[in-house]
Amino acid sequence: MNPGRRILLGRLRHQALGVLFLVVVALFFTVTIAIYEKKFVPYTAVTLETDHVGNQMREGADVKVRGMVVGEVRSIRAAGDAAVLELALDPDKTEVIPGNVNARLLPKTLFGERYVALQVPGDPAPPIAAGAVIGQDRSSTAIELEEVLGNVLPLLQSVQPQKLSSTLNAVATALEGRGEQLGQTLVQLSDYLGQLNPSLPDIKADITGLADTADVYNRAAPDFLDALSDLTTTTRTLVEKQNGVAEMFGTVTDASADLTSFLEVNQDNLINLTKTVRPTLDVLAKYAPEYPCLLRQLAESVPRAEEAFGKGTDEMNHVTIRITASRGKYLPGVDEPRYDDKRGPRCYPDVPPPGRWPQYPPGGPIEDGSSKPAPPKSPGPDLPGGGGGASSLANSPEEQQLISALTAPALGLPPAEVPGWGGLLVAPLYRGAEVTLE
Repeated sequence: MNPGRRILLGRLRHQALGVLFLVVVALFFTVTIAIYEKKFVPYTAVTLETDHVGNQMREGADVKVRGMVVGEVRSIRAAGDAAVLELALDPDKTEVIPGNVNARLLPKTLFGERYVALQVPGDPAPPIAAGAVIGQDRSSTAIELEEVLGNVLPLLQSVQPQKLSSTLNAVATALEGRGEQLGQTLVQLSDYLGQLNPSLPDIKADITGLADTADVYNRAAPDFLDALSDLTTTTRTLVEKQNGVAEMFGTVTDASADLTSFLEVNQDNLINLTKTVRPTLDVLAKYAPEYPCLLRQLAESVPRAEEAFGKGTDEMNHVTIRITASRGKYLPGVDEPRYDDKRGPRCYPDVPPPGRWPQYPPGGPIEDGSSKPAPPKSPGPDLPGGGGGASSLANSPEEQQLISALTAPALGLPPAEVPGWGGLLVAPLYRGAEVTLE
């Protein structure tokens, strides 16, 4: 073989070795990357559909179930307004993952990357299979958590990182070595909150009532300020009249001292007086319902009495009448009254029926126990229209006609024009009573 051909063959061999070296290097890197990306690791492929993933989710993020890593995120792609994540689950751990799981995208720390947290429901289905589609957890707790995380991001963007780092370092230094105390404090706080929870409706009602009260005070504030202004005038007057106020207090003090001395000396007498007066007060209390009727009838009788005595006319009469009826001599042990009437308080008619006085109610005469309740008969001849007894014809129309006939000649008037009060004055004389005019 000539030297030129030998050199050419050597050059070709070196070139082939160089290409082979490059192929080996490329294959090495390819296999290394494939191994890093777990291309040769068996897995169960499932799909996660979510409305968004956030800017902290990446390919290769962990997939966890109750804190245990069961796979990773292989790819992330957009699908319209939603996002689709291809998950690679460990085949050895799919037995603990039910087919009806939901997923949450949670951050590992406040500033850390997100991972997929599979939520196992209360009624788990059979284990998940390849090709299954997992939906996002849309429970109220998950939504609130997403809102909190979404609201935290603008806050973190507005906070200066160096100041936040200093604050977190200070908090970490303050809590270092105090984990147990902090845990006990949190437990006690939880107990307090648990005891406070039943009272929350009452607290809410109290706060509402306080707001209503504050609103009332707010509306009443102008009047209250006016009252304070008026009170200023009153206090100024008291200051100006302080000497008189002091004298008044001194007088009240002396009067209080005198009253105290009087009570100390007469306390037994007051007690005995109370015991003595009690029966009378009991009777007055018993007949208290009758007093309004009695006072009303007395007030209503005033106009009739004034009319009878000619008030407002030229012939006004001033008469004092004392009528007494003889009931015979007093007989001790016989005429002593007995209070047998127990009918209690009642209101009788204003105008008694003809021939009957008001003390004779519809139920019959008052039984007062007297042995001689009726006045004696008139000594004169029997009057027409009755049995001759004065009590049966007293103040009756027949008696009034008789009195008018007897007094008409003396007055020079016809019997029909004799005043009605004439019978009131003259009739007792015919009955044996005494009438005194003053």
